[in-house]
Amino acid sequence: MEKMSEQRWLPLESNPDVLNKYAYGLGMPQSWEFVDIYGLDPDLLGMVPQPVKAVVLLYPINEKSESQPIGSVKPNEKIYHIKQTIGNACGTIAMVHTLANNADQIQFEDGKPFQKFLEATLELSPAERATYLEGDKGMGSAHEDIAQEGQTQAPSRDEKVSTHFVALIDKDGELYELDGRKDGPVLHGKTTPDTLLQDAVAVVKQFMARDPDELNFTLMALVRKG
Repeated sequence: MEKMSEQRWLPLESNPDVLNKYAYGLGMPQSWEFVDIYGLDPDLLGMVPQPVKAVVLLYPINEKSESQPIGSVKPNEKIYHIKQTIGNACGTIAMVHTLANNADQIQFEDGKPFQKFLEATLELSPAERATYLEGDKGMGSAHEDIAQEGQTQAPSRDEKVSTHFVALIDKDGELYELDGRKDGPVLHGKTTPDTLLQDAVAVVKQFMARDPDELNFTLMALVRKG
């Protein structure tokens, strides 16, 4: 576990309006968007625009989730991975993982915070990227601004949050979970650009099976508009 800094950010609310406003402010073009995944049955999954480029999962952290890891850490130098050292910053870490690992397809706006951050950290280690994020005023300000934009009042930055964001991506035909608390990308088997949504949902079902009585799961997908 990477040593946490003294910084604590306001937690992000898990809804597409918040993530989209955040991503557009960072420099993601309007031709991309985050959308809700309303349920895991085939009909509801069929409503999600294709192709899906990443799935963002918010899940509850508790004794069951912490004691029953899923998948295995597999180092992969082609994957952009960043450690989380800032309290309550898991939403931004998931955003970084989602955008950075699709940077070959997303044309980020020049001069906006994310392009600057990505260029500055591309050759750094996951721990060095975390340190850079701690001092990046552009990324930090964008997070703070958007954390207050949700539909509910943002919790205090000192409040212990019991949910956690992770990203699920396809890299060269393999499905990876990216979590700033982990030592590296977590491999969950094979996938394809056409089946990423279904394969990611299969992993989410494993998360849910650890604690069948827990309902606090939220899923969103990154897709190209139109």
